[in-house]
Amino acid sequence: MTNALANASSPHSICGTLTFLAAKSPPPVYRASVGGAEARLDISGDYEDRGVDVANARLETESFSIDRQGFELLPHETSVDDLFDAKQRTTVYEDECCELVMAATGASRAQCFDHTLRSSDPDRRAEMRVREPTSVIHNDYTPRSGPRRVRDLMGDEAEALLEKPFAIVNVWRPLRPVRSYPIAVCDARTVSPNDLVAAERQARDRIGELFMVRFNEKQRWFFFPDMRKSEVLLIKTFDSRDDGRARWCVHTALVSDAFPHDAPARESIETRVFAFF
Repeated sequence: MTNALANASSPHSICGTLTFLAAKSPPPVYRASVGGAEARLDISGDYEDRGVDVANARLETESFSIDRQGFELLPHETSVDDLFDAKQRTTVYEDECCELVMAATGASRAQCFDHTLRSSDPDRRAEMRVREPTSVIHNDYTPRSGPRRVRDLMGDEAEALLEKPFAIVNVWRPLRPVRSYPIAVCDARTVSPNDLVAAERQARDRIGELFMVRFNEKQRWFFFPDMRKSEVLLIKTFDSRDDGRARWCVHTALVSDAFPHDAPARESIETRVFAFF
């Protein structure tokens, strides 16, 4: 898309601190946080922070596609004024997200199945019972856990749906202009299978599996500065099609000294959507 927010004063890249799984880490286990002021990442394994150049995607000449790099920025207005309101999310926002994902991917059917609200402000997390930004690089699903999620949620239809291609898309939207902890995404074409390590994901109601990520100097990282509520970042977190297109996009909250220390807290919602083809 054309980036109206890009300007001559925007840096072409910033140095970000990204957290990778260490090369010789024991098998990691990811324990999902619950909402609240004390919400924080609980994960076993050994990790290393690295300074990485993260490119300003708004200033890139290449276009970004959910099937090529695994992510895509789109303008998208929502008619919901308060996305903390569960009723508005289920009666209005889910339909908006499904329509968006079908249009962007060519899917014949879409189904929202999860919302995660996050804030980097502990007081706000306590007030709204939401979670913290995730600051370790990951992808939400693996070839084992993606189909399992369909079986978990789609009931008697699941096996028939799994006979055809499907994807899982994260619709990531800020609730206010993003001045801190923006999402950093990695070009899927630059991630080697050897960079990915499956990790058990433990939550209150189920056991899942996700990918943690080792550092590789060939990885290319991007972020879209100053995202606002009228934009969404589509992040592909699973695709059953193994035909050369992006199957997933590893991502993380970006930490950098380039962001002002007194920047407003990040608030965002991510909505996970099945796309059936």
